[in-house]
Amino acid sequence: MERKPLVKTVDERTSNNEPGIRGRGYVLMTAAYDEEAHIVATIESVLSQTVLPNRWIIVSDGSRDRTDEIVQKYAERHGFIRFLRVGRPPGRSFRCKVMALRAGGVLLEGVDYDFIGNLDADVSICDTYFEDIIHHFEKRSGLGLTGGFVCEERNGQFQDRTINRVYSVAHAAQLMRRECYESMGGYAVLEYGGEDWHAQTSLRMMGWSVEALPELKVLHHRDTGKGSNLLRHKFRQGRMDYGFGSVGLFEIVKCFRLLPDEPFLIGAIARLLGFVWSWVCREERPVSEEFIAFLRREQKERLLSVLPAVWQSRLRALP
Repeated sequence: MERKPLVKTVDERTSNNEPGIRGRGYVLMTAAYDEEAHIVATIESVLSQTVLPNRWIIVSDGSRDRTDEIVQKYAERHGFIRFLRVGRPPGRSFRCKVMALRAGGVLLEGVDYDFIGNLDADVSICDTYFEDIIHHFEKRSGLGLTGGFVCEERNGQFQDRTINRVYSVAHAAQLMRRECYESMGGYAVLEYGGEDWHAQTSLRMMGWSVEALPELKVLHHRDTGKGSNLLRHKFRQGRMDYGFGSVGLFEIVKCFRLLPDEPFLIGAIARLLGFVWSWVCREERPVSEEFIAFLRREQKERLLSVLPAVWQSRLRALP
């Protein structure tokens, strides 16, 4: 039997998503930095949702282009959209992104909701994206965090990223239960990024399940796979991996699996170099020993499922 949408018309979507409505309501947060080229598509894809958010906080993270102007115009026409501008040094920064989301959190006071999530300012989603996610939450009481698979343009078509995994929910367009968000104290502020990785690992430590849904597509419109941007991006990811306490062998296997995919040959090498660099420098890790131990147990279990038997005893001996 075909499932009926939770909300059908524009008028019904508007009236049923006023702050204070209880039930299956959700709120979104977006940090935008110089996103005039993409943010219209992001906003329009939210406006087309069969279930609108009770509130959507869009924070301009020191934007220097027309991002503020674009968001303000939409906020004037749609009451559930709230705009906030915060200042910070120029340049893209994962740390500043999460700090912007935290600053926008004050605009959620007094709003009733069951789910809270992030939506990046350079993505677009299908009309039933959040309705489908909410239905999935309803079917699985132990699910704490979920979202779709990220797709990026390659050869003129959007294709799933090679790093998409069912057990890993990308930060680009995700929802989590409010109690989960509050239990972990919100998204962590991390110098090298990885707030999505940190969130899902923290939730699994607390006994919640985490699941990405391959049938839900998140179209990522920013090109991060070419030139020096790729090298910086991957080197930073390697430093992030070290900071989280990744097992060295797991890092090697992960990078090796990227080698056949252009342009990820050089990206995989850069990521491994970032990991090694942080190891040589003995950088301080921003997470607890309990977090590191839990993450390493997970990584060892995944390695045991793919490594030859001769390597399994050596892996079990690693700290």
